[in-house]
Amino acid sequence: MFEEQATKVKITSVVILVGMSSMLAAVVTDHWAVLSPRVEKLNATCEAAHFGLWRLCKKSIFIVEADPQGKGCGPISLPGAKNCSYFKHFTSGEEAEVFEVKTQKEYNISAAAIAIFSLFFMILGTLCVIFSFGKGRDYLLRPAGMFFAFAGLCIIISVEVMRQSVKRMIDSDETIWIEYYYSWSFTCACAAFTLLILSGVALLLISMPHMPRNPWETCMDAEPDTLD
Repeated sequence: MFEEQATKVKITSVVILVGMSSMLAAVVTDHWAVLSPRVEKLNATCEAAHFGLWRLCKKSIFIVEADPQGKGCGPISLPGAKNCSYFKHFTSGEEAEVFEVKTQKEYNISAAAIAIFSLFFMILGTLCVIFSFGKGRDYLLRPAGMFFAFAGLCIIISVEVMRQSVKRMIDSDETIWIEYYYSWSFTCACAAFTLLILSGVALLLISMPHMPRNPWETCMDAEPDTLD
C-alpha cells in the first residue's frame, strides 16, 4: 500500500470508528421511539413508553403541567416508576412482557435480525481493513468497502422496519399510545447509516487503480516496441 493511500485509509478508518460506535449505541439501547398516551387531565399519572430492538420500558409519570413541546405524557426524562422487560420472543417463560399488538413481535424479530447482519458485515469490514495494511494486501480494501456499505444498508432497513412498527402501534386501536417521537437511539442508527455508506464508498474509491492525470502519462510510461 502506498503511503498516500495508507493515509487516506487511516482517515477513513476514523470515520468508520465513529459510524461503528453510533451503530453499537443504537443496537444496544432502547430509545428508538417514545410513545405517549393522551393526557386527559393534569395532576394525574400517565404511562409513557420507550423501546428499542430488544426490550420495552414503561414509565409512570405524574403530570403536573402540560408538556410545552406538546408530546403528551412526558417528557420521558421526568421521574417516575420504570418497568423494563425484554420481548417474549427473546426470552423464555410467561413473565416476559410483549407489546399489546400481535404484529409487533414480527416487526422486532425482523429489525433485530437485520441489525445482527449489520454487525456481522461491520466485523468483516474491520478485519479486511486491518489486514489491508500488510504488504501487497491493499486489494482487501475493495471487499472492506463493500462490507461497510452492506452494514449501512442493513441498519437503514432496520430503521425503516422500526418506523413501520411504531406507525402500526399508533394506528392500532389495541394500544393506549397515540403520540410518538423518535429519540436518540434512532438518530444514532441514521448517523451510522450515513457514515458507514460514505466510508464504504470511500474505501472503494481508494482501492481503485491510479488513473493518469493526462492521457500522455500512459503513453510515456509504455515500453517502446522492439523491432525483430
